[in-house]
Amino acid sequence: MQADVLGPEFRVETISLPPDPEGPVVATLVTLEPAEPNGRAVLHVHGFADYFFHTEYARWWADRGYTFYALDLRKYGRSLLEHQTPHYVADLDEYFAEIDLAWWRITRRDGHREVIASAHSTGGLTVPLWARRRRPPELVALVLNSPWFDMQGAAWLRSPATRLALERIGTSRPLQEIPRKVSTVYGRSLHKEHGGEWDYDLSWKPLESRPVYVGWLRAVRRGHALLHAGLDLACPTLVLSSARSFFGEQTDETAASHDIVLDVEQIRHWASSVGRHVTSIAIEGAIHDVVLSRPEVRAQAYAAIDTWLRAWVEPGVVEGTAGAGG
Repeated sequence: MQADVLGPEFRVETISLPPDPEGPVVATLVTLEPAEPNGRAVLHVHGFADYFFHTEYARWWADRGYTFYALDLRKYGRSLLEHQTPHYVADLDEYFAEIDLAWWRITRRDGHREVIASAHSTGGLTVPLWARRRRPPELVALVLNSPWFDMQGAAWLRSPATRLALERIGTSRPLQEIPRKVSTVYGRSLHKEHGGEWDYDLSWKPLESRPVYVGWLRAVRRGHALLHAGLDLACPTLVLSSARSFFGEQTDETAASHDIVLDVEQIRHWASSVGRHVTSIAIEGAIHDVVLSRPEVRAQAYAAIDTWLRAWVEPGVVEGTAGAGG
């Protein structure tokens, strides 16, 4: 491992994956070691048009003794290669390979027997689907930050006819781009060069997001269908979201105090579909990526995570119930 772009305390390693039709594929694992390890670890997975740059979030876990790992999935951030279509996969299952290899490094190579999986937005859909398939015995909890649990917008976008159209076009023309109007308000509200608080690479997380392709959206909608049928995960799960969404004419203030990306009512509606033990908390004034909210708001979010950890995770795991399900 070598020093990461985030600084020498963060170490980075490349995970080689089997090539796909576009050529070579890699993923990237970033690690932050705690000063006083408690023997546990966190694995974090980012969202769409995103990558890991959340140093405050990583240090919050490390300060509590957790070894923090973050995975840049294939075709995102540190893992995006010149020949690749950014973020494109035809099936969310494709991500399972790099999650598997990261999990092996965390549990087998590095010896962690209790791991919390953390994920944001699209990652918050992918990681529970992976947990449903793999049922890893080391998984003791999930922390999902504004997970993408359903298609936001007008009801026709969730209709059987739309689903059928996605299936047909996604099969015949998977790389057809879906026209959409994308505001840069959310990105500008985050980045320090545009009035926000955070410094990150705009080539890896563009202000204007990324194109959405039919084949990729088909993969997401298939994932939504699996979630809606119920994943039956047994481990404690925390679902964090903003208290409110806003989809009107966006301003700096609405972007700084609402989720302007996903519908938080959908997040809360489908939260219980993750498993048997789900806590859903809405944070007043939070944005889509809750831990990038204003300082006073994310302080509330961290307090909520801390309370939940102390109540359901850190008292100790009962033998035979630590895994993700039966």
